[in-house]
Amino acid sequence: MKKFLSMLLVLAMALSLAACGGGTQAPAENASTDAEKQVEKKIIKVSTKFVDDEQTAKSLKKVVEAINERSNGSLELQLFAGGILPIGKDGMEQVVQGSDWILVDGVNFLGDYVPDYNAVTGPFLYKTFDEYFAMMKTPLVQNLNKQMEEKGVKVLSLDWVFGFRSMMTKKPITTPEDMKGINVRVPTSQLYTYTIEAMGGNPVSMPYPDTYAAIQQGVIDGVEGSIMTYYGTKQYENVKEYSLTNHLLGVSAVTISTKVWDALTDEQRTIIEEEFEKGKEDNLNETIKLEKEYAELLKKEGVNFNEVDSEAFLKAAAPVYTKFDKWTPGIYEEILKELDKIKQQQK
Repeated sequence: MKKFLSMLLVLAMALSLAACGGGTQAPAENASTDAEKQVEKKIIKVSTKFVDDEQTAKSLKKVVEAINERSNGSLELQLFAGGILPIGKDGMEQVVQGSDWILVDGVNFLGDYVPDYNAVTGPFLYKTFDEYFAMMKTPLVQNLNKQMEEKGVKVLSLDWVFGFRSMMTKKPITTPEDMKGINVRVPTSQLYTYTIEAMGGNPVSMPYPDTYAAIQQGVIDGVEGSIMTYYGTKQYENVKEYSLTNHLLGVSAVTISTKVWDALTDEQRTIIEEEFEKGKEDNLNETIKLEKEYAELLKKEGVNFNEVDSEAFLKAAAPVYTKFDKWTPGIYEEILKELDKIKQQQK
């Protein structure tokens, strides 16, 4: 009898241990499965020079909100406008170094790594936005994007335009002769420096957010930029002459580190690409509409619009294309050939 009771006790203990083991094992397996289903949130900072009132910043805000909503919490893009975070050369360095960063700034900063970018955005190349957009789709430019990837940078877009750049100064400009002695702010870029020098001015490199105070203090006599920038940054409070040189197309590139890009899921990459494309279209449509509206508003603020001797400036700027030893030999001639094809197709 005692032996029978002992056997029952052993059996009961075994069943109890089995029950405990089974009770803890299943939740552990389920917990592991749930963890696998969770995607860790990726936080990416979006840095741009544009202030909140400028159209590019407004369109970027829509992009960031749409990406965050569509990703269902797997992505959190944070927009920093007005140069709060590093922009220009410093911002591009963040991208190259693999930071969780998207930079929206001039195509010219790509030219620091792949010099031929400066050639395809050189002075007086384009007359319309459509000519520029068509050039960006050519094998020539797509090859530059591949070269940039080898430097660790994924180019998401080259098409965030904000208008042709002209002169905002204290005195009217009509010829290169009028530019002599004028200190003009430019981005930290050889292309802009050489262009303003060729046009007759004295280029002064500084971050754009510093220009408002710099004009008031007499450090510079003016800036060059689009109507959108002129009105959006309230430079009309400082300078009242807008001379329509249209020397360069104001356009921003959208870039991200290939290290960051490759770590994203296919779905995340699709969402980012699609929303930045939508944002580009929104920015373009609003820019076209607002250029006319802002011109009228600027006139009401006392701004004078001055026509210039375009041929004189074109001839003056020609030497710019001979100053870049790092450009691929013959790149300028190749660009002109592509541009001629584009113009023929768009007739």
